[in-house]
Amino acid sequence: MSNKFNFDELINRRDTDCAKWDLPEPDMLPMWVADMDFRSPAEVQEALLEAVRHGVFGYPHFGDCVQEAVADWVLARHGWRISPESVVLLPGVVTGFNLAANAFARPGDGLLVQPPTYGPFLRVAENFNLIQQENVLAQGEDGQYQVDLDAFEAAITPQTRIFMLCNPQNPTGRVFTREELAGMAEICLRHDVLICSDEIHSDLVYRGHQHLPLAMLDAEISAKTVTLLAPSKTFNIAGLKSSAAIIEDQDLREQFEAARQGMVGFVNALGAEAMRAAYLHGAPWLDALLVYLEANRDYLMEFVRERMPGVEAAAPQGTFLAWLDCRALELTQQEGALFNSFFAQKARVALNDGGWFGRGGKGFVRLNFGCPRSTLIEALERIERALAG
Repeated sequence: MSNKFNFDELINRRDTDCAKWDLPEPDMLPMWVADMDFRSPAEVQEALLEAVRHGVFGYPHFGDCVQEAVADWVLARHGWRISPESVVLLPGVVTGFNLAANAFARPGDGLLVQPPTYGPFLRVAENFNLIQQENVLAQGEDGQYQVDLDAFEAAITPQTRIFMLCNPQNPTGRVFTREELAGMAEICLRHDVLICSDEIHSDLVYRGHQHLPLAMLDAEISAKTVTLLAPSKTFNIAGLKSSAAIIEDQDLREQFEAARQGMVGFVNALGAEAMRAAYLHGAPWLDALLVYLEANRDYLMEFVRERMPGVEAAAPQGTFLAWLDCRALELTQQEGALFNSFFAQKARVALNDGGWFGRGGKGFVRLNFGCPRSTLIEALERIERALAG
């Protein structure tokens, strides 16, 4: 890894209006929300400083420059050739998949999700008076989660209007294969179900695996797919609220845009500057980050195997999130608590409780290893001592 990037640097984030560090109690280590403890690339920082030095923050007009940066990025990183006009800028991926539900479903329609999954997916149906339908992901013998295509199709009814895909999958870290993606897409096409694919972690995939944008599979699938992505997880700029929907079908794109209805505004000027700078100049930083994160992942997996009796985990293929199976510990969880109660109280480590991710999540916790190695080691050793009792 290049010495140019210091991912071992400890940055004090407490008392900086930081949700990750300021919501837990001061003596707790925050290993929960998907926010890394690394400085963003220097080019992103400099682009923001330059915009601030200009000193005027009026209504922005980006022309095509940000959309072109998105298009160039997905071509270079994923081999996906799109036109800049297919890119719709948004202030957040969660905003994007709620907007898709508002655009393409009506009260009483069905919305299909695959728990355990990112918590906000589980609120979309209620937000728009839809029927939540579920195809629960199952673990294979190797601990990795899989899509049972027969169960997937059985979960679809004549009411199903939209399928919310998460790939790479949060919280399990699965990167779905071409065969899995093609199988799900073919079933959706056959049942006239639109696909909203959250690919926010698409740039964070480890050796031996490759992210395939679902809409790349073929033109027929692309015409029924809204793809959501952002530089927020990749470059640690989630607070700047800059995201994009890629919608290659013009009619679908116009319908999506019309659903904003004055409720979904534009990306703010600083967020757009950060997005453009990250996609234009951030590749070397990301390449170094992936090496560091993969080493963190491997350290974590070895620690779980050797020093955490009663805990199991399959190595995430993507994301910087580990999904730890603690069911053998039979831990009790305080209903509605932000963090898993046992680890918060006994280990003083803040971890997401698996129940937040829906069916199949009870007895699990999610751990964020997007941090300096020393922070990860301290958190794991705290957990080890708590388990020892």
